[in-house]
Amino acid sequence: MENIRNFCIIAHIDHGKSTLADRLLEYTGTVNERDAQAQVLDDMDIERERGITIKSHAIQMDYHFQKKDYVLNLIDTPGHVDFSYEVSRSIAACEGALLVVDATQGIQAQTISNLYLAIEHDLEIIPVLNKIDLDNAMPEEVKDQIIDMLGCDYEEILEASGKTGYGIENILEAIVNRVPAPKGDTNAPLQALIFDSVFNPFRGIIAYFRIFNGELKKGDHVKFVNTGKEYNADEIGVLRLKQEPRNTISAGNVGYIISGIKVSKEVKVGDTITHVENPCDKAIEGFEDVKPMVFAGIYPIDTDDYEELRAAIEKLQLNDASLTFEPESSLALGFGFRCGFLGLLHMEIIQERLEREFNMSVITTMPNVSYRVVTNKKEIVEVHNPSGLPEQKYIDHIEEPFIKAQIITQPQYIGPIIKLCLEKRGELKNQVYLTQTRIELTVDMPLGEIVFDFYDKLKSISKGYASFDYHIMGYRPAKLVKMDILLNGEPVDALSTLIHQDNAYSFGRRICVKLKDLIPRQQYDIAIQAAIGAKIIARETIKAVRKDVTAKCYGGDISRKRKLLEKQKKGKKRMRQVGNVEVPQQAFLVVLKLND
Repeated sequence: MENIRNFCIIAHIDHGKSTLADRLLEYTGTVNERDAQAQVLDDMDIERERGITIKSHAIQMDYHFQKKDYVLNLIDTPGHVDFSYEVSRSIAACEGALLVVDATQGIQAQTISNLYLAIEHDLEIIPVLNKIDLDNAMPEEVKDQIIDMLGCDYEEILEASGKTGYGIENILEAIVNRVPAPKGDTNAPLQALIFDSVFNPFRGIIAYFRIFNGELKKGDHVKFVNTGKEYNADEIGVLRLKQEPRNTISAGNVGYIISGIKVSKEVKVGDTITHVENPCDKAIEGFEDVKPMVFAGIYPIDTDDYEELRAAIEKLQLNDASLTFEPESSLALGFGFRCGFLGLLHMEIIQERLEREFNMSVITTMPNVSYRVVTNKKEIVEVHNPSGLPEQKYIDHIEEPFIKAQIITQPQYIGPIIKLCLEKRGELKNQVYLTQTRIELTVDMPLGEIVFDFYDKLKSISKGYASFDYHIMGYRPAKLVKMDILLNGEPVDALSTLIHQDNAYSFGRRICVKLKDLIPRQQYDIAIQAAIGAKIIARETIKAVRKDVTAKCYGGDISRKRKLLEKQKKGKKRMRQVGNVEVPQQAFLVVLKLND
């Protein structure tokens, strides 16, 4: 165990974590030239295309240093705020962390929040200044920022370049010298933490674990503590570039277990593995359940695909423990699922993965956050979907989730950013200069206001320089109303939304105008209305496609024309009574794109 080091890489998005991990793998000979490619650990097509890490990836490296052989277990983590749950899981399985900071951009919001996560778990932090080879790097300035934040010495900050490979040897030496060896007792009862799992169509579910105490042998009879299920360890091994089987894995190490599990509910991330004959006293703590922030309905385009969609989401949940779902039905869309996501990017990625990995074409409804409704009887009802809202006469008040947002930016963009926050009903709480060119704003905001386009607007206002991070701080009462969209008097429940009273009129107006462009014309007039309760607040009309029935009348008495037009009018009225308006797929995404 003295020669094992478990560490992860944490950083803000696009600070060069994956490239640095590539260099570490090349330097230690874990990846040969034939298998080498950019972003080795990002094995999903979608990760490579977007240049972001979505999943944390574990890999083992061998490193020879001062006549000793060391085993280094690296877990590469995502940098985007929507995937911070992946980071927390990786941190729970490690003793040390490389804190990577881009020498051209300096410390950003997600760097700080990931750092706090690591400090809470008492990890040894090794600061690394990446992209040192670029012409616009500011090493001295960024080092001062790191010292202010960490309180470390100037010499402790390592300079490196993931692109050229400069400084990689120093990083490996620092990992061996600074990161503590794992603590644990090989002779104690087995205690292993599951930090990830994947689904293999041939072998069932493969669980990745980190052993804290005891040892696991091939063929052992094991039990998962939280679910209480028992299995045989058919195959165990370590995670190299490919899985390598082993006969024994002991305390302090990271590995995988295959035991022919077919049902995804039986494996929970954060569960503890132990022996059936000699179980451990208690499960490993320090793992919290994820709390989804954004909710949206996912429905199959063809209702016959409902069960297939359920199986696909269950398999995705294995790979992404932060996804939650429950069945629901909609009048407009049939049967589907109400899914909980950590943010909008997370929702977009899940939708794309369903289409790519499982060939599922789905309709996603308007995203919203969860609200708490306090009834007249002082009962609290959690509402994830506007259609689940009790009638207005039973509601005392509605509470919405609030976040504490931290925005780090350059001083010249401060005015437009504060204006944007105030438009989104934010309250400016604090303003701190981190350095002469970097300022941190702390703003309290309703989560519902940032769900749609806040992040995109923030990036465009600050020309991409502002970084944004947030955490939930609780619920506050708000003046919210339920707005329905009616087509010919019939509500479309998939387009219903809970919105603040002050914004309802303009929002309803914009939706009606947009839907008028998207819904195809019929043989009769279609009325699109936005309504709050019985009150109509906005209306647009799609005119009917009409045949010129008076074309054959030339001259003669006007009553002949009028007779034909009246006859047509009666037919249109009858059509409208039996007609059904089809809402196209784009209409459900209309709300997301309202500002285009």
